[in-house]
Amino acid sequence: MRIPNFDMDALRSFAAGLESGSFAQAADRLGRSTSAISAQLHKLEEQAGTALVMKAGRGLRPTEAGEILLGYARRILALNDEAAAALRGADLEGWLRVGLQQDFGEAVLTEVLGRFARSHPRVRIEGRVDRNADLIERVRDGRLDLALAWDDGSAPPRAERRASVPLCWIGSNNNAPVAPSAEAPLPLVALEAPCVLRSLGCEALDRAGIAWRMAFVSPSVAGLWAATSAGLGVALRTPIGCPATCRCLDPGTQGLPELPKLDLLLLHGSSTATPVVTHMAEILRAAVQDACKMW
Repeated sequence: MRIPNFDMDALRSFAAGLESGSFAQAADRLGRSTSAISAQLHKLEEQAGTALVMKAGRGLRPTEAGEILLGYARRILALNDEAAAALRGADLEGWLRVGLQQDFGEAVLTEVLGRFARSHPRVRIEGRVDRNADLIERVRDGRLDLALAWDDGSAPPRAERRASVPLCWIGSNNNAPVAPSAEAPLPLVALEAPCVLRSLGCEALDRAGIAWRMAFVSPSVAGLWAATSAGLGVALRTPIGCPATCRCLDPGTQGLPELPKLDLLLLHGSSTATPVVTHMAEILRAAVQDACKMW
């Protein structure tokens, strides 16, 4: 049996189509026409010798074979992109200081900085996971070259909006939701002030006339998730990094106010970016797009 050599562009279209849910959205994401995406998927199915996707309402979902190939496609594409980045930046050297908000620390920091370090061994990297306000201050003071932070209205001039992420009320999977009542204030789990998400949550409750109390305060997101998982109260966060022991609550059924979306910013510390900083900014943009693609 002849082993097929899967086409890289076809694999990319296949993965984008399933991740975005439609050919049209995949075309927008990849900067191609819908017909081109469809043709590449057809080519990939010919190479695989089986159907890889099926219609699911207005969207797409993988067949059993497609589910298997999707996992391999992501690994193949990641390795391809890492190799391309290594060749493009083989001569890069210098110093790079990157900061990430705590929600992205575990999900993005190790993968992104690890990949960058392997591709650019002559670049000295300093990574930092910190509170939102501290990241903004460090970028403004020139102590960070790049940072991912939530938009709290105080961002420095060189900031680009990379995503708009929904906020949600989050409770424990193992305990009954703590609904507000006239008899008892709603127990909240939050980070220490200042915290833009904490402020937004308290303001939303105040506008709705819902009494609340601060049941647990943590300096870290890890502590916040632990307290929420234990059922000590309700947290207000984005779905990013939400552990399996917690779940987003439906405001309508829980008597909680609706919440807005929050912009995620890529902050630049200098108007004159070095090639190292420019390259890392490209990688962070792609990482944010991947982490936030469902919203």
